[in-house]
Amino acid sequence: MKKVLIPSVIALAPILASAQGLGNIETLLSSIGRLVDLALPIVVGIALLGFFWGLAQYVFAAGDEGKQDDAKRHMIWGVVALFVMVSVWGLVRFVGSALNIQQGENSGNIPTVQGL
Repeated sequence: MKKVLIPSVIALAPILASAQGLGNIETLLSSIGRLVDLALPIVVGIALLGFFWGLAQYVFAAGDEGKQDDAKRHMIWGVVALFVMVSVWGLVRFVGSALNIQQGENSGNIPTVQGL
């Protein structure tokens, strides 16, 4: 616990000491949220590709038990990865809607430029 707590406090000290720390934290969290939104479909696609790679290996290794077992392992881990990612995604959406937190592009926090 100390190994995680002390570096975290040291890393957050400049943010906490600055006068505009809250605005910077909101900007940082917003940026992280956008990165996660961009990366999520890519990671799900990679997991789906891993499943289909295992499926192709299983089909092409028709007579070899060792290769089929390896292919089954790829398929199982692909399905597990997909299940975990989609479950966490759904859980975050459920908790957000239960707490009445607006999510997505229409969250009402869209910056605008005057005159446009």
